[in-house]
Amino acid sequence: MNQAITISVLVAGAVFAALAAVLGMAGAVHVTSRRPHGYFHLVFYAILFTVALPGLLSDRDLTSNFLSLQDPGLLPKHPLMVLAQPLVSLLMMTVAGERIIAHWLKRDKTTHPPQVLLITFIVFWLGTVAAPALFGAHPQVSHDFVYPLIIAIAAVLATGVERDLAFAATRNALLLLMSAGLLLVPFNPGMVLDSSYMQGLLPGVPRFAGLAAHAVSMGTLAQLALLCLLAIPFERAWLNRLAWLLSLTVLFLAQSKTAWLAFAICSACIITVRSGPSFWRRVGDPIRPEFGIFAVLIFIAGLLTLGLLLAFGEIGARLSSFFGSAQGAQFASLTGRDQIWAIAYDEWERNPVFGYGPGLWDASFRASIGMANATNAHNQFMDTLSRSGTVGALTLVFYALVLLTLSVRYARATGGVTLALFLALALRCVSEVPLSLFGYGAELITQVLLLMALASAAGQTVKRNTQAALTPAHAAYARKAESRVTAGFRP
Repeated sequence: MNQAITISVLVAGAVFAALAAVLGMAGAVHVTSRRPHGYFHLVFYAILFTVALPGLLSDRDLTSNFLSLQDPGLLPKHPLMVLAQPLVSLLMMTVAGERIIAHWLKRDKTTHPPQVLLITFIVFWLGTVAAPALFGAHPQVSHDFVYPLIIAIAAVLATGVERDLAFAATRNALLLLMSAGLLLVPFNPGMVLDSSYMQGLLPGVPRFAGLAAHAVSMGTLAQLALLCLLAIPFERAWLNRLAWLLSLTVLFLAQSKTAWLAFAICSACIITVRSGPSFWRRVGDPIRPEFGIFAVLIFIAGLLTLGLLLAFGEIGARLSSFFGSAQGAQFASLTGRDQIWAIAYDEWERNPVFGYGPGLWDASFRASIGMANATNAHNQFMDTLSRSGTVGALTLVFYALVLLTLSVRYARATGGVTLALFLALALRCVSEVPLSLFGYGAELITQVLLLMALASAAGQTVKRNTQAALTPAHAAYARKAESRVTAGFRP
């Protein structure tokens, strides 16, 4: 009797939730029917809210529980987090689903999404998530797996104004997250600082993790904030300088050498795309050759310095001494990642087609291999190969090649932002799994921003080509109408 009552209550609750979701989606579509854009940018606030809330509600101490914090699943969830997580997920699904439905209702009127990008992402999700979840050696199905699919499809349908809103929202949310972490330093330093870190380049300086799960994650988020500032700077100069100072400070204090290198490469990419043509014009200017001569002399001086270092710097002896030390041995083993990669390869050999399944690297698996902190394979390709098998690895390579091709194609149209975001993801893939789609988190943000930048650039290219085929009067009217609803990056 009690079991029948329980089943009835659950069924009634499910029906009520389904009706509420349908009504909520219909209401969202109605509210945004007169707007050129929806509220998709709220997704980025929501994701970063779920990043900050666990750390804020916990009584963590980075000096004593530092390693266990790498896996949030090892920490007990606060009751508020248990309540907030479903609400945040519902909010994201509502605003993302509204964009998909609105595009379907107004198709061919507002956006021109690149079909190749949409199809490629769906194939990537099917190969790396759906296939191992259903056919892997240890199948596992969860509603969390669907969230990235819906969010990404909505991102591919983005317009230029939605792209700008998304970058601005990410920028603002990251600045709030970093500011909150810095404000906690004098009140609860153990929550946001790791004073026991001894492997950094700043001896005696605590490593700043803020409200992120790890200092490396904080460094990656600070790097993303700086890229967003390059894409969409604040209109007020003093506010923009303050944002740069805050982001650079956090990037510096996080002491993530990977984040430092990634920011240097990505920012150099943006600067090169934006200033490269003018630089080469100045170098080859026959009327004013002074700049070109100076640039050539600097290049020659750099080559001479490099040659002198190679000839007299005893590079070989220094390298032998380094690799003979404890730090060199750790570097040679990629901080122990070679052992994790070996385990991932073994799992692929056991399950070569569809892989182990989504549950690889969960608590029980880590206990069986004796590596409590190996929450993933610490390499995107090896992680996908072991979780999703050959099918997933092939779709990953295909997806990466499409992203690379489109990022290069639209690099100039976006001021180098697409290429910088792709490089940020590619560099992150070496040691982490930013393309994993078994749920949403901070790692998903960069990928979604890249999809939005590529989609909006492709859509604007189609519009320009369409306008070029119109008569002058119709083209002028189309440009005037577009200017009311479309924005672009402000390099």
